[in-house]
Amino acid sequence: MAIIKSGGDFFALDIGTNAVRLLQLKFVPSSNMWDLVHYAYLPLDDKSIKVDTPEGSRKLGEIIKTAYGKSGIKTKDVVIGLPSSKTFTTVIDLPEMPEVELKSTIKYQIDQYIPMPVSETKYDFAILGKSIRNPSQTEILISSVATAYTEEKINFIESLGFNVLSAEPEGLAILRSLVPSGLRDARIVIDVGEQNTDVSITIGDTPRLVRNISTGIRTFIRACVQGLSVQEDQARQFILKFGLASDKLEGHVFNAMKPSLDNFSSEIIKSINFFHNRYPSVKINGIILAGYAALVPEWAEYITATTNINSVKGNPWQSVNISPDIQSQLYNISTEFAAVIGLAKRIEK
Repeated sequence: MAIIKSGGDFFALDIGTNAVRLLQLKFVPSSNMWDLVHYAYLPLDDKSIKVDTPEGSRKLGEIIKTAYGKSGIKTKDVVIGLPSSKTFTTVIDLPEMPEVELKSTIKYQIDQYIPMPVSETKYDFAILGKSIRNPSQTEILISSVATAYTEEKINFIESLGFNVLSAEPEGLAILRSLVPSGLRDARIVIDVGEQNTDVSITIGDTPRLVRNISTGIRTFIRACVQGLSVQEDQARQFILKFGLASDKLEGHVFNAMKPSLDNFSSEIIKSINFFHNRYPSVKINGIILAGYAALVPEWAEYITATTNINSVKGNPWQSVNISPDIQSQLYNISTEFAAVIGLAKRIEK
């Protein structure tokens, strides 16, 4: 799903809190895989780059143009991601009717389903098909974002000399890279970022619940700073090295993080309960972890224990062909590419 639709040859751009990522893929029908054509990755320091200031925007623009120059990408057409914290996504049920009538109904009733006035919102929807709960109804996925925010972001990217083809919520894009092709049952995808966490529950490869939780790795870093009386950089190193292991560093890191972890897991369980209330006959058969959740030691074991659902680290590169030398370059940052890979795979095969 895209808030703004278009097509053609393009590259994907993900402006994260800690890095800028560019990626171009090419689909290979004979293998049902994608080839990595070009990519670039440049770290960001959001403490020195305040994007809400003219100087911060200028610096960010220079970093994006530098990354583009290093990538080898030739096209100026780009698909960009919209942070889930800025978008709203929901699934609704409508009575079964012809598609033309269904689209007209959504158009005139959309204000009932989104949190902002329609006049201030860009929205898009996808018809998911017959409702699992009620065969006489049709499920619709709706996503919206403030017009002012979207236009500001598009204008910024286009001021750098690019042509924005599409803007899509990152919480939807990551599902293309993390949910295995051909999956039929339900899965939860948990992508922990710097500031926020995207939680999506899919049936097959189709999202049925999408949430954004205002908890990210920095929540746990702050907990360690307070609990261990260390600096932020050291707290981050402790988390990435010792993780949630209760037998490492005498359990001090885990104990400092535990109150925040308990709040985090309660939000995951709320999402599971909401899904089960809507789809009581559907069993969730696994959890896929991405972002920092895939990097921090024993996070998978913790989520498995708190939800009673088996959790595994996701691989956003699972359907992308990359050479061994590129694999070594990406080793330490590979989990950060879920959103940009999903954006690059957006157009139908």
